[in-house]
Amino acid sequence: MVKENKYIPALSFRWLTPLYDPLLKWGMREENFKRRLIERAGVQPGQHVLDLGCGTGTLTVMLKQSAPEAHITGVDGDEEVLAIAKTKAEQARVDIKWDYGLAYNLPYPDRSFDVVVSSLVIHHLTSADKVRAFQEVRRVLRPAGGFYILDFGRPFSLLTKIQGAVMKNLEEAADNFGGRILPMLKEAGFDSASEAEHMYTLFGPVWFYESIKAKKIEGE
Repeated sequence: MVKENKYIPALSFRWLTPLYDPLLKWGMREENFKRRLIERAGVQPGQHVLDLGCGTGTLTVMLKQSAPEAHITGVDGDEEVLAIAKTKAEQARVDIKWDYGLAYNLPYPDRSFDVVVSSLVIHHLTSADKVRAFQEVRRVLRPAGGFYILDFGRPFSLLTKIQGAVMKNLEEAADNFGGRILPMLKEAGFDSASEAEHMYTLFGPVWFYESIKAKKIEGE
C-alpha cells in the first residue's frame, strides 16, 4: 500500500530544526546551488513567484533580493520554520508573502504564478504525494510558466552511486536516487521536463530539474 500524506519536517525531527540552516550552509554549499537555481529560474520584474516548501526562507529571501520588483511568496507546511523565515525577511528588509500550506494541497487559485521554485523539498514527499505536488504546481502555474526544482537525483559517478546507495533510505528519497523524478513530472502533465545539470554535495548528487507548462492546454 502506498504511503500518503506523511509530513516530514526539516531533518526528519522537529528538535533538529535549529541545525537545518548550518547543515545546508556547511555540508551542501547552500548559497552556491541556490544562486544557481535562481539563475536558472530567470525571474523577471513583475512576475509572481512561489517558493514551494520554503522552509526557513533562505531561498525565498535570495529570490526577492535578486528580483526586487517580483512578487515573491513562500509556502510551507511547518509553522515553526515559517516563523524563522519571517524573521529572516524582516532582518533583510524585504517584503515577502508567507503562507501555510502543503505541497500537494496548495492554497492558491489556478494560474496564480509565473514561476515555481523548490529546493530540497521533493525528497520529503511519498511517491504518491510527489505526483500530487507536481499536479498542484502545474495547476497554479500560468501557461508557459516554469517549475524549477533542485533536489537529490540519480548518481552520475562512482562516488555518487555509493552515496545514493546509502542515502536512498533517507526519508522518501528512493524516488530521487532512482531517477524517477522526470517520469513523475511527466505523469503529472508536464510534457516539457528535463534534468538540466547536476552538482556534487557531501550528502549526495543534486540535480536541477526544469519543467514548462504548455502555452495552450485542451480543456483548461
